[in-house]
Amino acid sequence: MAEPSRWTTALLATAASLCLVGQWSHPVGEVGDQAPLVVEDRLEPTDFSPEELKLLQRRFGVHGPQTQLAQLFTSGMDQLQPLRASTLDRLRELKPVILRQAAAHQVNPMLITAVLFDEIQHSKPGENLPFIAHSGLVKTHGPAQISVSELIHQNRLPANPTQEEITWARNQLLDPEMNITLLAAKFQRLKLALGLPESLMLQASRSYLDAKAIATLTYLHNGKLDYPARVLRYMQDPELHGLIYGGRQPNPDITV
Repeated sequence: MAEPSRWTTALLATAASLCLVGQWSHPVGEVGDQAPLVVEDRLEPTDFSPEELKLLQRRFGVHGPQTQLAQLFTSGMDQLQPLRASTLDRLRELKPVILRQAAAHQVNPMLITAVLFDEIQHSKPGENLPFIAHSGLVKTHGPAQISVSELIHQNRLPANPTQEEITWARNQLLDPEMNITLLAAKFQRLKLALGLPESLMLQASRSYLDAKAIATLTYLHNGKLDYPARVLRYMQDPELHGLIYGGRQPNPDITV
């Protein structure tokens, strides 16, 4: 068995001895997640031990699973084809920003796309209207559902912002391009906090450890234990993969 790399050791320590077995393998392949998920030694990357959860709660303040009723509602929303089509159209509009920010922050574009798909798909009607956002009734904003506190973490706001600064921050979050920029920067920030190399492009399909790292990052983003499994599933969705890596073919001229 090969010795784990330095960043693998850091990830294991940070995640409270994740009990990861097997060597770290990174076969050469295309960036993305079209291939079936490789789970080494039959471990499930979205399973977190009680020790891991305690450590993540202590360090990052994440807060456990959705209720079963909420999970059923989320699953039902995923079955609505008109909603899915609308979400895909929105992602096509955002594709240039996704690719640009993924490259700038060394984040897998499929990870950003999967998170955006989930957050847009399950957003509440009207929550991103400016008067709702500035009312304080909702805490997260924009296509990626980012909170004002993330701007503090990224040193874009002081630790104790004034009301004027909070208003400015909410306006930033409501701007789709800035929102996606903040999402990519958040994943970059969390990678560093977990001891992962800033330049590593995590790909869930190539190794269990990459999938585990992605599951941890997405759990820290959303705070719900059922969220990482959905994101990993969306990362392998052929239609989402084609949206990001494919190009539209021109319609054939049926008059010829």
